[in-house]
Amino acid sequence: MPNIVLFSGSSHQDLSQRVADRLGLELGKVVTKKFSNQETSVEIGESVRGEDVYIIQSGCGEINDNLMELLIMINACKIASSSRVTAVIPCFPYSPISAKLVANMLSVAGADHIITMDLHASQIQGFFDIPVDNLYAEPAVLQWIRENIAEWRNCIIVSPDAGGAKSRVTSIADRLNVEFALIHKERKKANEVDRMVLVGDVKDRVAILVDDMADTCGTICHAADKLLSAGATKVYAILTHGIFSGPAISRINNAAFEAVVVTNTIPQEDKMKHCPKIQVIDISMILAEAIRRTHNGESVSYLFSHVPL
Repeated sequence: MPNIVLFSGSSHQDLSQRVADRLGLELGKVVTKKFSNQETSVEIGESVRGEDVYIIQSGCGEINDNLMELLIMINACKIASSSRVTAVIPCFPYSPISAKLVANMLSVAGADHIITMDLHASQIQGFFDIPVDNLYAEPAVLQWIRENIAEWRNCIIVSPDAGGAKSRVTSIADRLNVEFALIHKERKKANEVDRMVLVGDVKDRVAILVDDMADTCGTICHAADKLLSAGATKVYAILTHGIFSGPAISRINNAAFEAVVVTNTIPQEDKMKHCPKIQVIDISMILAEAIRRTHNGESVSYLFSHVPL
C-alpha cells in the first residue's frame, strides 16, 4: 500500500501493532513524552509529506493526556503537509454530552476523517463536519456467540437499558433468529441504578446481555441477578467497550456471569489478570480492513455485516 503511514498513540500500542501487522505495514516513528511541566510533547520521526496518515488512539487510560496527544499528532502531520489525516479512535471519549466539543477539537486540529466503533449514540456522527465511519462490533459478536455458546439457539438477547434496545439488541436477535428482552432501569443519578423491571421471558434460557459499554458495571451486575431470579439458566455479558473503572472488577467477580466478553478497543490485559471471567474479542482486523478500504477509496459498508477473513 503506497503513500500510507500508520502511527500509534500511547493509549493502546498492542491494538495498533495488530492493525499494522494485518496491513503488512511498519508503525511510523513517533516519540511521545511529557515536558517537566506535564505538557505533552510529540515528535513525528519521519516525513509525511503527501502521505495518507492514520493515527490510532483509543479514548481510554489517561484519557485527557491521550486526547491531547492525538490532537497534537494530527496537527503535527497536517502542518507537515500530509495529504489526509484520519484519526482512528476505537473507543470515542466523552460520549455523548461533550462529544460535540471533542468533534470540534479534532476538526480544528486538522483531522480529515474519523474511524470509530460503536458510538454510544449514533447521532454523534452528526456532530462532525468531516466524514465519520462508525464501525460495528456486531459481526464479531455474532461470530463469538456461535463459536463459544453451545446452547446459542436457545438463548435470549437482553438489553440492560431500554434506550439501546431498538437497534443493537434487536439486530443481533434477528440475525441469530432468537427472541429478545429488555430491562427498564430508573436512575436517581449517574452510575447508580434505582430500580429494574424485566420485559420478556427468560425462563430456562441462556441470557446474553448486550451493550455498547460497561463502566462501573453496576447495571449489568444488577441485570444478571434479575435474569437469574427470573429463571435464566446462564448469563453472559457482551460489551464493545470494557471501561471497567472503580469497583467494576470486584462486582464482576462477585456476579453470576459465565463470561463477560469485551472487544480490545480498550486494553484488557491488566483487567484479565484480576478477573478470569473477562474474555476478549479481537477487532483489529475490522479496523485494518476499514483503513485499507478507506485508503483505496472503497466502501466500508461491507464491514457492517461481515468480519473480514
